[in-house]
Amino acid sequence: MSDKPAITVNDTTASCEGKGVTGGHPRVFIKLDAHTRSGECPYCGQVFKLDPNAKISATH
Repeated sequence: MSDKPAITVNDTTASCEGKGVTGGHPRVFIKLDAHTRSGECPYCGQVFKLDPNAKISATH
């Protein structure tokens, strides 16, 4: 897990390309877990959390 603060997102999928990490990394898409409403980048460990006020559709 990263020691950086979690990034709050408004969708159930987040993308990460390692901003702040020397050289970055390939862009990856992280599907947030339905139960924890969060996900972690496999490259840099950045954590993404779904905004509790986010309006998401039933298809997500």
